[in-house]
Amino acid sequence: MDLVELGWKPHFQQQLEDLPQHLTPARVARLDLNRYHLLSAAGELLGSLPGRTYAEATTKAELPTVGDWVLTQPADKDDPTSVTIEYTLTRFSKFSRKEAGEKYEEQVVAANIDSVFIVSGLDDNFNANRIERYLVLAWSSGSNPVIVLNKADLCPDREEKLLSLGAIAAGVPIHIVSAQSGEGIEALNAYIGPGQTVALLGSSGVGKSTIINALLGFERFETGAVRQGDDKGRHTTTFREMCSLDRGGLIIDTPGMREIQIWADEASLAQTFSDVDVAAQNCRFNDCAHESEPGCAVQAAIAAGTLENSRLLSYRKFQRELAHFVEKQDAGARAEKKKVRKKFARTLRHRPTKRDQ
Repeated sequence: MDLVELGWKPHFQQQLEDLPQHLTPARVARLDLNRYHLLSAAGELLGSLPGRTYAEATTKAELPTVGDWVLTQPADKDDPTSVTIEYTLTRFSKFSRKEAGEKYEEQVVAANIDSVFIVSGLDDNFNANRIERYLVLAWSSGSNPVIVLNKADLCPDREEKLLSLGAIAAGVPIHIVSAQSGEGIEALNAYIGPGQTVALLGSSGVGKSTIINALLGFERFETGAVRQGDDKGRHTTTFREMCSLDRGGLIIDTPGMREIQIWADEASLAQTFSDVDVAAQNCRFNDCAHESEPGCAVQAAIAAGTLENSRLLSYRKFQRELAHFVEKQDAGARAEKKKVRKKFARTLRHRPTKRDQ
C-alpha cells in the first residue's frame, strides 16, 4: 500500500518540511506493550520508542496510539523491519475519553480517524442514553459520527427503537444492520473509501468484530456470543487494531467500553444537543438557565412540544459533568505546575557555586 492508501493527507505532508528528511513515515496498526506494529509503503514494520520519548512525555496521550502517523529510522542493520520511532506527527482527529479510575488523564482510543461508527445492539443491549454519551465523545474527536444499530435480525420493534433516537441523533446518519445476515452492511462501505479510516466503538457484545469481519469478507477478528439472560458480551477484542480492506479504506477495532467517561468541551456538547442550543439562542437573556426565566425560548419549545424535556434534563446533566471535569482538570494542572516548581527549586539549590568550583 502507498501512503495515501494508508490515510496520508496534506495535514501530515506539511509537517515534514520542518523535520529530518531521511525519516520514513509509518502508521501505527497495533500496540503490544512497548512494541508498535506499523504499516508503511515498504510493508509491515516493528517499532519501539527511545527512552527519551517516555521521559519527555508529560501524559500518556502524547505517546503514539493506534491510527497515529510516526516517523521512523532503522534500528537494526540486519533486520529492515525493525525501526525506532523518532517523531509522532500532529493528529487531525482523536477519539478520547477519561482514563478509568480516579485520575483525570486523557486516554486516546484512536487517532486520525475520519468517521466513528457508534455501534449498538438492537437486542437488550440497546441503550439510547449510552449512545448519547458516545455522541458527546464523537463530536469532540474531530471525526464524523455514524450510528450503527446491529442485530436487526433479533429485533421485532426496530422502528420503535429508531424513533427513540430521533432527537438524540440530531442529524447523525443511522444505519440498521445485521452482521450475521449481511443486511445493511453494504451501506457502511460508503464511509470506508480508499485512504479513509473508520473506528468502531461500543460496549462488549454489540457485534463490532462481526461487523468488521463482514466488511472485510473474511474472519479476521475473533467473535463471541453474548451471555444468555442479560445479553452482555465477553471481551473478545482485548486490544485496538487497525486493518485495511482490499478495496481500500482502514478499520480500527476497539475493546468494549464499560466506562464512557467524557473528555469533551462546550462545543461538542452544543453539537450533541443542537436542538437545545438552537432554541436557547432565542432566549431573552444570554445567561438564561432555562428554568423559570421570562422569555426562555427553551421552556417555550418544551411547552409547544417541539423539544422534549428529557433533552433539557440530559443537557443539564452533561453540563454538570463537564463542569466537574473542567474543575478536576484545572486542579490537576495546578498540581503539575506545583510539582515542576518544586523540581526547579531543588535544581537551583543543588547548582554548584563558584566556591564549590
